Amino acid sequence: MVKSEITQLLQQALHILADQGVLPAGTSTPPQVTAARQPEQGDFASNVALMYAKAAGLPPRELAGRLVAACRQPDWLADIDIAGPGFINFRLAAQQHTAIIRKILDAGAQFGCSQLGQGQRVHLEFVSANPTGPLHIGHGRGAAYGSAVAHLLAAVGYTVHTEYYVNDAGRQMDILAVSVWLRYLQQLGESVPFPANGYQGDYVQDIAAALRQTHAGQYRQPVAGVLADLPPDQASGGDKERYIDALIARAKHLLGTTDYRTVFMAGRDRILEDIRDDLANFCVTYDQWYPEQDLFDQGKVQQALAQLEDTGYLYWQEGVCWFRSRALGDEKDRVLVRENGQPTYFASDVAYHLERLARGYTRLINIWGADHHGYVPRVKAALQAAGRTAEELTVLLVQFASLYEQGERQAMSTRSGEFVTLRSLYDDVGVDAARFFYLMRRSDQHLAFDLTLARSQSNDNPVYYVQYAHARICAVLRQAAEQRVAVTTAPAPLAALTDPHEISLLKCLARYPEVVVRAAQELAPHQVTHYLRDLARELHTYYNACPFLAVAATLRTARLQLILAIRQVLRNGLGLLGVSAPERM
Repeated sequence: MVKSEITQLLQQALHILADQGVLPAGTSTPPQVTAARQPEQGDFASNVALMYAKAAGLPPRELAGRLVAACRQPDWLADIDIAGPGFINFRLAAQQHTAIIRKILDAGAQFGCSQLGQGQRVHLEFVSANPTGPLHIGHGRGAAYGSAVAHLLAAVGYTVHTEYYVNDAGRQMDILAVSVWLRYLQQLGESVPFPANGYQGDYVQDIAAALRQTHAGQYRQPVAGVLADLPPDQASGGDKERYIDALIARAKHLLGTTDYRTVFMAGRDRILEDIRDDLANFCVTYDQWYPEQDLFDQGKVQQALAQLEDTGYLYWQEGVCWFRSRALGDEKDRVLVRENGQPTYFASDVAYHLERLARGYTRLINIWGADHHGYVPRVKAALQAAGRTAEELTVLLVQFASLYEQGERQAMSTRSGEFVTLRSLYDDVGVDAARFFYLMRRSDQHLAFDLTLARSQSNDNPVYYVQYAHARICAVLRQAAEQRVAVTTAPAPLAALTDPHEISLLKCLARYPEVVVRAAQELAPHQVTHYLRDLARELHTYYNACPFLAVAATLRTARLQLILAIRQVLRNGLGLLGVSAPERM
């Protein structure tokens, strides 16, 4: 707000000097304006004179003097001066600092919001873990990040549609179905061996038990019929992948289409229900859950393949359908249809992205795990081949999160069953701590999640520190009510707010809208966590240095309005992160 106004002042001064011939005509590079690092430097500073000194043929300090002379100083600026080799410092008038309180109290929950993205529709897809097992803590980081990005984009005016792409068509789902069926047979007393690459978690046993309870022995098959003429398994020196594929084919043959589908859906639906519950409990909801199977049922995959064929980017070789992705920047061509006629995951992904764009979104955002980085070029290449642009898709990669308990890193493999679930994490440390910790670092940086710190109720715990700032303000307001001190949000004299702690807090509050915009533009919610920690630190320091109630009435009213504004910004910022703002701790 103020920063943009100072930028405009400098741009006007640059134009004046250009008209005077001091600067070349057409000077257009926007001047840089930043918050001053030290209070004695004022409130904002610019290096614009250093940027243009060479073009003007003048020493930076001399050019700075001419720029200052050309600036028409408004009443909201107390002073403009020159420092060092040619920096221009701006000091705000006292009333400009306190004006932020009125803006915050008037705007309330909308303070920090803007219409930057008005008219632009964004489709945001995140988590989208295969429904083959519970969500683990790696998924949790993507969930916290995706929902925070959605909140940020909505706060600055974008229309955001959030979606979970349910990968319910493909080999991994068939492996889950066979895993459930084999456990079901074992529970009925059949001594059928379990494959090395089946899903081995306890949740598979639970699904099998529910299937047996509902359908009794309806899907029972003698073990001899199940294993007859199968290739050797891994234990016998065979290929485990070939063995599991043969088991899938045998299950489909013995059960038939209808019964196999029942077993398949028993696993899919149970796990998907658990995923929905886990995410809802983690304060993550979606506008839509989109099944991959719908793409096949509605012919979208075949339409996408036909579209690529029409543009000349498909070719067949030895019964395999290939996409010429190397011609569009990928490292090699990619298979779309296997020799057995089955489309690959990539084929359905191409169809899904084209379908999303067909819905009219101006921008697609995918949030994927870092292990998918090699997948990005081929998807963008497919969009280009289909007549779209690579720029319509933004892919954000989330690095792995490692959970440490007493110095030991926890395993997270859904296939082996050795994983730490998201549910167990938030049951342990709480949803607020889990979300805040996930969001403290850039998403593309590795995260080591410290359980001991997340559990602690001390100022060393970042989320506790921020939430405690909010709770402290609420405690002061309760004390005011007990002492029958009026707390009003009506306009009041605020000139008494002159303490250095107060000026520092006012400056910090004024930064909040800029932080939200930058975090939204850069899709970087960690910037909000850093800001909230700064604001909390300023509040705690102020709380320990200055009384709020035992002062003169005018100063008391001003200080109470200041902490009301701080409370509102803490609430707003925590809300963007999906973290609560408790009133008591």
